[in-house]
Amino acid sequence: MTLPPGWQASEGTLSRPLVLSGRGLHTGRRVNVRILPAGPSQSERDGQRGITFRRVRDGHTLGVVSADPSLRHAQPLCTMLRAADGVGVRTVEHLLASLLACEIDHAIVELDTEEVPILDGSAQPWIDAITACGRTALPGPKRFLRVLKPVSVADGKGAARREMRVEPAEDYALTVRNNDLKGFGEMEWSGQLTPRTFADEIASARSYGQIKWAVPAIVVGYLRGMPILRGASPSCTASVVGKRVIGGLRQPDEFVRHRVLDLVGDLALAGAPLLGHVTARRPTHEMNYRLLSALLATPGACEWVEARA
Repeated sequence: MTLPPGWQASEGTLSRPLVLSGRGLHTGRRVNVRILPAGPSQSERDGQRGITFRRVRDGHTLGVVSADPSLRHAQPLCTMLRAADGVGVRTVEHLLASLLACEIDHAIVELDTEEVPILDGSAQPWIDAITACGRTALPGPKRFLRVLKPVSVADGKGAARREMRVEPAEDYALTVRNNDLKGFGEMEWSGQLTPRTFADEIASARSYGQIKWAVPAIVVGYLRGMPILRGASPSCTASVVGKRVIGGLRQPDEFVRHRVLDLVGDLALAGAPLLGHVTARRPTHEMNYRLLSALLATPGACEWVEARA
């Protein structure tokens, strides 16, 4: 397979460990993260070819969770992974998108609590930290998941309808439309996804939401014993009050760019970049998962390919 423009021909890992701390968006708890370089054989020993999450406490491993779509555990407003032994890691989407965009194909992510930190609400701090660590090429060729025939999923009716489709293409392309906040109109982002495009156009877009809806969600979460938005604040989200954003938007269409960020992170559970065109109308984490699940489950819909420079 001819290497798509903008991507490296070989797999890669970090050149040195990455250490970073922050608070979880949903748990509100402080978390320390250490991302370790890994090769294919080391990742496979931990149960997954690619990215592996390792929960640790006081130097001891509590459990290991692979970045695998079969381990996805439905939760509100984030993507969570849970292993068969119950060990889980939530809000993995921004980190997975950043690792994919920085072409870190193998790594071990250690956390001392269950949630990846939200940082400033975007992927930019991850991109900066990964770039500062550097990338080391591995011997194996870069893998892609090539789409062979269209697959689509949908939910709802009328203005509330959500639709997603992936179809064959020579590169990784996305067209995302979103209008989930009244008063801001419909926003659209369309383009070819490459490491450069992600860093320049997508990474800085923050999580967002109406403050008037966040407070009831937090209360309901406490009543149900489920962490929801306990760490949310204007410092880590684009917080909307009426028809304005506290502190302003980073881009006029920041909301849809963040939907692209979440989509890239959720589809990264496949284990590699896609070769396909994803079209999404009003995507959510649930819909992103449904599309990926349908693609992997549909006979003849996709295949693994290796790049040639």
